[in-house]
Amino acid sequence: MWPLSVAPFHVAVVPAQTTDDVTAAAEDVYANLAAAGVEVVIDDRAERAGVKFRDVELTGIPYRVTIGRRALAEGMAEVTARATGETEKVPLDAVVAHVRSLVNA
Repeated sequence: MWPLSVAPFHVAVVPAQTTDDVTAAAEDVYANLAAAGVEVVIDDRAERAGVKFRDVELTGIPYRVTIGRRALAEGMAEVTARATGETEKVPLDAVVAHVRSLVNA
């Protein structure tokens, strides 16, 4: 894992499925994070979620925001910290503030 100060990106947004609603929500989270000044990348490839998760891990990006069908139905996203492996559900409208608090800590 890269330290935040030298990581190519602080956060990777990963849509777990390629359905329209999941993709749209992931793109919205990505755009809001970028607008908030967070160094973010989105993995919008048409790959399985496991492939995307592995690639984010191999790249060493410190945080991953996963947008999946089940969490989206609850209005949530999953934020994973690579250093601890902990994943927490965060309301979609609070993702930007939550991630900013993590990268500015």
